[in-house]
Amino acid sequence: MTRPRCRPRSVVLVSALALALTAALVPATSPATPVAGKPLTLTAAAPGGERWNADLSVVDRDDVNVRRSAAGLRLREARAAGRSHSAVAEGMLLTAPRTLTRPATRVRADIIASVPTGATVEAQVRGWRASGWTEWRAATAGAVFDRPVSRVQTRVVLTAQAGGATATVRGVQLTADATAAVSAATPGRTYRVYATRIGLVGELTANGRTVQPRDHFVALPSRRGLSPLNSGDYTVRVCTTTGSRCEYAPVWDVGPWNTRDDYWNPSAVRENWKNLPQGRPEAQAAYQSRYNGGRDQFGRTVLNPAGIDLADGTFWNGLRLTTNAWVDVAYLWTGGGPRGVVGDGPLNIRTGASTSYPTRGLAARFANVPIQCYVTGQSVAGPYRTTTRWNRLASGQYVSHAYISAVYGGSVPVC
Repeated sequence: MTRPRCRPRSVVLVSALALALTAALVPATSPATPVAGKPLTLTAAAPGGERWNADLSVVDRDDVNVRRSAAGLRLREARAAGRSHSAVAEGMLLTAPRTLTRPATRVRADIIASVPTGATVEAQVRGWRASGWTEWRAATAGAVFDRPVSRVQTRVVLTAQAGGATATVRGVQLTADATAAVSAATPGRTYRVYATRIGLVGELTANGRTVQPRDHFVALPSRRGLSPLNSGDYTVRVCTTTGSRCEYAPVWDVGPWNTRDDYWNPSAVRENWKNLPQGRPEAQAAYQSRYNGGRDQFGRTVLNPAGIDLADGTFWNGLRLTTNAWVDVAYLWTGGGPRGVVGDGPLNIRTGASTSYPTRGLAARFANVPIQCYVTGQSVAGPYRTTTRWNRLASGQYVSHAYISAVYGGSVPVC
């Protein structure tokens, strides 16, 4: 489909607090659903490795909307400061980095807290290596780094319904050790681009699919990334800028605006617009800075900066968007490591290895998802097998192996 998606929309603005809580694209990986007011241990401590307790006693200028009480760490104010459109209050405590006695590739967090209904607690970590800090990663299910890290920094993120009860965190124990999953799958190049909704139900995509209501796929403005019909040879992971929702979806259409703009490639490879920065769609440059006279490759005036189109199911159900918005997109074929093919979907992606864990998005049917490692969890009977295996994706979330039709690109290690 080479038609433009030309309906202008207002850009969704992300608050400074939301950006602070998501300094990198790290989908939340384990807010639990506890019994109200009861002490909660989110994970079991790892059996070995170096252990230490996060210092929750110091609240200073680099911390956001938290306070220390006699009972433990809490939100300072259970209201959505600065975000009148949000029903969620957020807070964050950043601890001092810890130098490890020996390098590690995995860090797990054991949180002890009282968490009332509507509140969440999460521990996130990042690691230091020669090239600098890694992205923040959720640690309540174990954060795995692709290379050894020598220092670890922890932050504790609390949320509550606006005006509701807040969690009380009494302790966070960290365990750093080594894991065989050092060569885990990687998501590939990731860029923030503007997304518009495809719609166009009943029309044909560029690969011959008739668009269905609440369909799950995306369009990119180059046929270089177009999957054959009913395949996910080219799959993207598209997430909200807060990382709260993601969908893995196959590329089944061409657009918006251009058809020869593989902007995710370096200039030496990029088909057109080679003088634009890698990751900058031509439509975005035309709309924002009058590049190419403000026109696309066909001479049409560009009316929005879109670099990806989302089918209605991806837009509404996967990401739960209500209007066009900026999103973070990983072009998974530019990464490496094992991939699993989602044989039946859309499949829920969860924060843990059980259907009792919260969902954080969807994996569309035929999507090829990067599998980092696997764990043993709840037994699930699916279309391909009955199994207790749950695959941990490169985002730190989980899908049941019962719905994975095939795995390629290498063997998947145990987490």
